Parts: sequence; structure tokens; C-alpha cells
Amino acid sequence: MFDKLCLIGVGLIGSSVARAARQNGLCQHIVAFGREQDQGNLQRAEQLGVIDAFSTDIKTAVDAADCVIIATPVGAVEAVLTALKSVWNENAVYTDVGSTKGNIVAAAENVFNTVPANFIPAHPIAGAENSGVDAGRADLFNGKRVIMTPLPNNADWAIDKVRRFWQGLGADVSEMDVDHHDKVLAATSHLPHILAFALVDLLGRKDEQEEIFNYAAGGFKDFTRIASSDPTMWQDICLANKQHIIPLIQQLQLELGEIEKLLADDDGQQLAEIFTYANQARQRFLDQLKP
Repeated sequence: MFDKLCLIGVGLIGSSVARAARQNGLCQHIVAFGREQDQGNLQRAEQLGVIDAFSTDIKTAVDAADCVIIATPVGAVEAVLTALKSVWNENAVYTDVGSTKGNIVAAAENVFNTVPANFIPAHPIAGAENSGVDAGRADLFNGKRVIMTPLPNNADWAIDKVRRFWQGLGADVSEMDVDHHDKVLAATSHLPHILAFALVDLLGRKDEQEEIFNYAAGGFKDFTRIASSDPTMWQDICLANKQHIIPLIQQLQLELGEIEKLLADDDGQQLAEIFTYANQARQRFLDQLKP
């Protein structure tokens, strides 16, 4: 599908894209670009055979590439686009893997004045609590959803290529408006990560005096698994999407306040109704996942 794929960033998602693209025969040659301080990770990617070569010079990395994928934390995307501007190829296709899309679009507009026709924002909803090139998997995207958020000025050929690429990696591809994407992901991904980080932060500080973690059961491990995610990446995501996250936090505070009042009033009936509704709502979600 592509002669040369250039990855900017070879962490969990970037290295998984490389592995899956190679396994599915979607490109002939894979190179990566990174900063001087990223050379250790880039060398590791080359040693593992995830990439064929790497460069810390952007011009060298993207030379002759017909597909460029930005797989950095969302806070770094504007700097990446700025570096790419002078070597932008109108005949190549560009995309990203960021968990937020509004700030990606804004970054492109800041750099290019308008989003280039061949830059198609996208978001693979796939991941793991581990990070780095060693955590990548060729099957990471199998059966997972990828949301593309194309813009009115995007070229049809570029949209089609990005769609077929993700489908070739095994993903189910859908399209969504940029703002709607960020609202949905704030509720389904960003807020849950904040809750996990906040709970572990709270209990971790208590654990220093009360040995709480010695008695934590499987439920604690399951609920807090995502607190093992890359803190820097999630700092960027939460700041980028705060306009949608903050109202959800405020709504959650009201919900917790209501539960606190029910506990104080010994109102078991109302408490059971909340728990029952939540139980049934989660079951509806699980039923949607069934093939």
C-alpha cells in the first residue's frame, strides 16, 4: 500500500502500527524520526526489527515517504507539524493517533493557517497500561475501533488511504465530527483515567501510613489498571481536552455528593436504585460488545 512509512514516535501505538503494517504487508520500508534524546528508544526499535532505520533529522526521515504517522503525545504535535512544514509532501498522506482531536486541528491551523488537505486526523481506540516500544503488538488493533475525524477540506483520496490503512491493520473504522469525538472520549476514556489516577494518588498516600495496598483485592487491581498508563501522555490529553473533562468532573462531584447524602441518611433503597441502574447500564454496554 505504501513504499515508505515514516513514524514520528515509536512508543506503544507507533511501534504497534509498525509491527501490524509489516505483518500485513502494508509497506515496504519503515523508518522513524525522533529527537536526539530519543535515540535509545529508536535504537531499540531498530534492534527489535520494528523499524528498518531511524533518523534524528526530519528531512532525512520523511524523504520519499508516502505515509507519515504522528504518534507522539498530543502536546508535542504542534512542534512536530512545525518541523514538517518545510518538508511537507502534497503527494503523501499524513495522519496522527492522538486521543484528542480539537487541539490537533488547532495545531495544524496554527502552523499551516488551515489543515492541509492530505492531513487526516485519526484516533485508534486501542492501548495498554504499558508504554514504550517493547509494549507494542502487531495485533493491537485487531477488532478495535479507529475514529477518523476528516475535515471538509480534506482530500477524498487521502481520507480513503487512511481508512484503508487502518482497516488493513485489522481495525473497524468509523468517522466522527472533531468536537463530538472529544466529548465522547472525555466521558469514556479521559474521565476514567483521571478517576483511576486520583484514587491511586489518594490511597497511595494513605498506604504510606496504613499499609492499604497489602489488603487490596482484585477489584482494586481491575479498577486502577489504567493508572499504570504513561503519566506524561495523559497529562497532555487531559489538558488538551479540559473543556469537555471539567464539566464531567463537576457532574461526578454532584453524583458523589448525592451518594454521600444517601449514606449519611441510611437511605439504602435509593442507594440500591443507583447501584442497580449502574449495573444494568454496564450490562447494556457489555451486550453491545458481543459479536
